[in-house]
This record gives sequence, structure tokens and C-alpha cells, in this order.
Amino acid sequence: MSNKRFQWLAGLFALGLTAASLPVLADGLDDVRQKGRLRVAVYNDFPPYSFDGRGIDVDLGLALAERLGVKAEISWFNADEDMNDDLRNMVWKGHYLGAQPADVMLHVPLDKHLAAQNDKVRIFGPYHTEMLALARVASRVPEPTGSAAVALNVFTREKVGVETASGSDGFLLAVLNGALRDNVVHYRNVTLAATGLQAGEVVGVMAPRAELEAALKRDAAYPVSVVKMPELRNSQWSLALAVKADEDTLAEALTAALIGLQQDGTVARIFSRYSITHQLPGG
Repeated sequence: MSNKRFQWLAGLFALGLTAASLPVLADGLDDVRQKGRLRVAVYNDFPPYSFDGRGIDVDLGLALAERLGVKAEISWFNADEDMNDDLRNMVWKGHYLGAQPADVMLHVPLDKHLAAQNDKVRIFGPYHTEMLALARVASRVPEPTGSAAVALNVFTREKVGVETASGSDGFLLAVLNGALRDNVVHYRNVTLAATGLQAGEVVGVMAPRAELEAALKRDAAYPVSVVKMPELRNSQWSLALAVKADEDTLAEALTAALIGLQQDGTVARIFSRYSITHQLPGG
């Protein structure tokens, strides 16, 4: 029993309540096993991670459930205003429209600041390091190296695509004192931005590497290069799992399951299935 639960029960007994009047405190792992299913939250329309009933996060959720000896129930949801809203809706509270929280959510950034803002959630189990990248027309855009003044100078003359309201969007609009602003072309998602690249609307697209690889299908005409420059503070981030903050045994079981899947090569095979470069966190 966790310390929080022990303190809570002790407080009730101090008030003179009898054991018969106490609510049953179901352990998350026990509840999953009693139901025979693990409810896994994944984003809607988010290739290559979760789309059209499949994706990296979907397959990983299925594999985690199998390791726990239960079936996976994939819970699809639309992204809200920010990650804090997504964690509230899908992990600890539920959506105001009635959707119940899942047992575990995938594709959560393993970030200390995000964790500090969400004390009702436990973020753990990193399974992939995502990196910011640039897909480009090789004949017109050199491989991005060095500072932004060097790596991005071409976009003072050429058009570059981004997903609207993404990290790449904010960075390109602000970097070099806004010198690229007039050449930043906005698209609803990375897939459409990649289509714009292939159609000649832009000569580069900045976005997470996996999303670019999925959209361009490793087309040699549009190489995808990881972007690293001093002006870019967060060029990579680890993707992880999240459960309710007090679900210690469920988190431990999922951690053990994930380690097993990493060690036997299952996680790497899942990424390979979608032709995505897998980067182990810390690797």
C-alpha cells in the first residue's frame, strides 16, 4: 500500500469511521487484470504513431497489454489545447464531454517541467527519442550545420514549410530576429507540409524526424537531416508513458513490460515496421 493511501485511511480511522464504511480502493494493476484489458490512450490522426487504426503507439500498446496478460483497448482521442489538457482528459480526470480516462497514455514527453505542472500524473518509461529534423530539396538546400545564421540562411530566400502552431513554427518565426518570417509557409499538419515540399511549394520542411520519414517514405529526393544549432534549445525529447500519480504497481508492471520489449527487440521491430528511425533514450 502506498504512503498516500495509508495516510488517507489512517485519517478516516481517526475520525471514528469503521472498516465497513470505507470505500474499496482498487489497485490499478489489479483493476486492469480483473477487467482483462488495458485501456491505452493514443492520439487521433498522428502518423506514424497512431493513425487509421494502427501505428507505432498502437502496436506498442498492444505489446504492453500482451506482456501484462490482458487485451488492449485502444482509446483514440483528439489533442486538446496543450499537453496539460491531454493528461487531464486521458489520464487522471476524463473529458468534460464524458470520455473516461485511460489506464495509460502513450506519446507523453518525459520532461521535468511538464511533470512538475502535472502532479496528478506519473510520467515514466521512455521508449523513443524524437528529434527535430529538416526535410529538403538536396539540390537547393544544404545539410543544416552550424548556427542558425548558417544553417537557415537559405530560407531568407527560399520557402520553408511547418505545421501551424508547432514548435518548429514558433522557432522559425522568431529566429534571426524574424528574418525568415515572410518565407515560412504554414500547413495544417506535417503530412500536408511534406506534400507541399514534393509539389515544389517549399524547398524544406522542419518537423519531428519520425513524422517527416513517415510522410516522405524515405524518398531519396528529399533527405531528412537532424537539426542541431545553438539557438535551438529543445532539439530532441523522449517519448514516454503516463498513468495516474498513485498507480505505483501499474507503473512498475508497465516499466518491466517495456524493458522486456526493448530487450527482446520488439520495440525496435515496431519502429522498423513503419520505416522509422528508432533512437533509444540515452543512446
